[in-house]
Amino acid sequence: MPRRILLATDAWTPQVNGVVRTLQETVARLRARGHVVELVTPDLFVNMPMPFYGEIRLAMAPGARAARLIEAFRPDLVHIATEGPIGWAARRWCRRNAMPFTTAFHTRFPDYAAVRTGLSAERFWPIMRHFHAPSRAVLAATPSLRAELAARGIGPVAPWSRGIDSDLFQGAAAPDPRLRALPGPVLLYVGRVAPEKGLDDFLGSRHPGTRIVVGDGPALAGLKARYPAAVFTGRLTGPALASAYAAADCFVFPSRSDTFGLVMVEALACGVPVAGYPVQGPIDIVGPRGRGGESRLSRTIGAVDDDLDNAIAHALLAGRADCAAYGAGFSWDAATDQFVAALGAVLEDGRSSPLAA
Repeated sequence: MPRRILLATDAWTPQVNGVVRTLQETVARLRARGHVVELVTPDLFVNMPMPFYGEIRLAMAPGARAARLIEAFRPDLVHIATEGPIGWAARRWCRRNAMPFTTAFHTRFPDYAAVRTGLSAERFWPIMRHFHAPSRAVLAATPSLRAELAARGIGPVAPWSRGIDSDLFQGAAAPDPRLRALPGPVLLYVGRVAPEKGLDDFLGSRHPGTRIVVGDGPALAGLKARYPAAVFTGRLTGPALASAYAAADCFVFPSRSDTFGLVMVEALACGVPVAGYPVQGPIDIVGPRGRGGESRLSRTIGAVDDDLDNAIAHALLAGRADCAAYGAGFSWDAATDQFVAALGAVLEDGRSSPLAA
């Protein structure tokens, strides 16, 4: 049954990251299925750059206008994607109007805040619990993240995985000849170039090979100065990004704070094994033994290890065809099915459940 769904998010274009891509793909598929989707995004408000990360624009005092936008749309349900100013404004409106809503946990805000403030991440988790407390379902991408949220008193949790553009990211993608010609093995990172991404671990690792960083962000200038032997391409998209993946011998994901890591799946779909730490994201995608998140594969697709050099060395032993086959299994249609199921369960429940304080 078609629904009127309002999606409130502080993460939207021109930002380029996994959250924005997930929302774009989901909205497109919801509309293709007949749902009417309205977006409340930062570009609809006076906004300012986020301190320390100018690419992200924060809406200034969005409450009154956000309320008018929601009321004018008359949604059946509101989904709040982020815990920023727009997210809080939509949450307030829903609370005041007894409107059921769902939320998502895309970003480990406590960990990011800890990196940038020097404070313990534990100081920020109570804010997350308070924000998500009235939500009828907190959508999260991986089993380990859902388990952690439940243990921290955030829930009820529901699955919402991720997918890839299988026409673009595939084993038949042609490698970028310039990157492929670099001294091997070619070790690749794709994503935001920011302090919380662990890029010093990657660029300072000891394993032989050429290190390539694809992306942009506030840490770029400092990393270029510290690691002059590395190759920094800037941001790539579309076929150019797929070619960069295909040119790599190993994709290295040094972040310890991501909730998923969509770039890992894109790399796998292009036939590139993944190396990372045994933390949320890599452990859910690559698996603790390198045989997939549920360790069901007969052959490895990468490796996780507390020693990143060991992870790289073992990942390089994986077969490209095995990686491509596994990566191709991640579908945006299947992820949208999960999103719709979570919202449908809330609507079927009606408004009988009391909203949390």
